[in-house]
Amino acid sequence: MSESNDTIARIKSDYMKQYDAQIRREKRRQKKLFRRIMASVLIVTLVLGGLTVYHLKQRSLQADIKTEYSELKTEMAKLEKEEKNLTEEISLLNNDEYVLELARTNYFLSKEDELIFLTEDK
Repeated sequence: MSESNDTIARIKSDYMKQYDAQIRREKRRQKKLFRRIMASVLIVTLVLGGLTVYHLKQRSLQADIKTEYSELKTEMAKLEKEEKNLTEEISLLNNDEYVLELARTNYFLSKEDELIFLTEDK
């Protein structure tokens, strides 16, 4: 069994030619199949990679939007509170008695026959 294949003579017949052609076709077919499989794997890998990158960008964008939403929600609550205070102040400013009291307190205006004494408060 230690004999080399070089010592074996090939039979040159039509059958052997057909057999050799069939073997070559089979090898080409296997090579084409391997290339198709590798191309398919490459395409699937590229598509999955692209989808993964897109997904990660979308998650990042969503996180940014959630952060912005919470900031805006906080600002909205603050503005609603300010609006409530301003509405109360408007209703108070429509009251003549409140306006007169405010004028007396801030601008030292007085009613008739009323004296105002200024004191130094420290």
